[in-house]
Amino acid sequence: MRLAYCPYILNFKQPAGTSRGILNEKPTYLLKVYDEKNPDFFGIGEAAVFPGLSPEADGRYEYKLVELLANIALGRPTDLSRHSSIQFGLEQALLNFSLGGRRLYYPSEFTAGKRQVEINGLVWMGSLDEMTERIAEKVDAGFSCIKLKIGALDWKQEEDMIRSVRTRFAPDQLEIRVDANGGFPIDAALPRLKWLADMGIHSIEQPIPAGNHDLMAFLCSVSPLPIALDEELIGIAGKENKEMLLDCIKPAYIILKPALCGGFSGAVEWIELAGKRGIGWWITSSLESSVGLNALAQFTGSLNVSIPQGLGTGNLFTNNFPSPLSLEADRMYYHPDRQMDNSVFATLPWRK
Repeated sequence: MRLAYCPYILNFKQPAGTSRGILNEKPTYLLKVYDEKNPDFFGIGEAAVFPGLSPEADGRYEYKLVELLANIALGRPTDLSRHSSIQFGLEQALLNFSLGGRRLYYPSEFTAGKRQVEINGLVWMGSLDEMTERIAEKVDAGFSCIKLKIGALDWKQEEDMIRSVRTRFAPDQLEIRVDANGGFPIDAALPRLKWLADMGIHSIEQPIPAGNHDLMAFLCSVSPLPIALDEELIGIAGKENKEMLLDCIKPAYIILKPALCGGFSGAVEWIELAGKRGIGWWITSSLESSVGLNALAQFTGSLNVSIPQGLGTGNLFTNNFPSPLSLEADRMYYHPDRQMDNSVFATLPWRK
């Protein structure tokens, strides 16, 4: 068995506003596990690195891929405990290879087309008018749960936007989750959490910057609004460290991005530890191409989740790959008849 990798730049159809700035493109890496005697038989995965968020996204990232490539050829293990995105991609490629390279990763009722996954509608940051229009589009499309990225506008503007939405849609009509990406000033966090709770918001992701464990623990203990940890999980490796974090902060929820929290195996460990503590969770994507999204959707579908998940179909990009996923209102479907033609990967500049 051999490994090859390929850098790939995903181009956004429209600039994507985040708390870390405006994104026009997103780098990623495809991984291919193949049989040296039969190179046309391979498993595909995506190391969905996220510059500015993934701790491993530095000038030595490709060195780790080269190390992994060499170690697989030699049959030696590679420590990927600090390289979540590579762990994520390698697990995909190995699973896909072991299942015959047919773009299957986690066979289940979902991949058989017998079950769907409910997802939330993501509303990207933008001007007040842009975000208000996007919210209306999501509701008109049939979403009963939306997630608002906040923290980029003036707080008064964001208050006006959320109040306007709540005037039109009561909490029993529309579930609203908000994600501050650590953008709340520490001294303003608690009053804002109370205001959001009064507006009937479901929960908030990462209200203050990651790493302030004692303050986050305090907020979780007094906040009238359930708090979910997101960036706080990034870079936490090892069962003991995960247990310490959960026992210290005691959040209501954790948000799992396998590309950032140790791959699928890391996400499973987080889920098991959270379950023992009565902590809820859901899974979200992290700007993967349709390769990673396909695997992520299959993983999520195999868990028989019952609340909206944070997945997408890759429609953000102009140069994405074909996908077996589709959306009908707020339901994600997998189409088993849409098998991807492996030739789409044949002309990519693989590095072996």
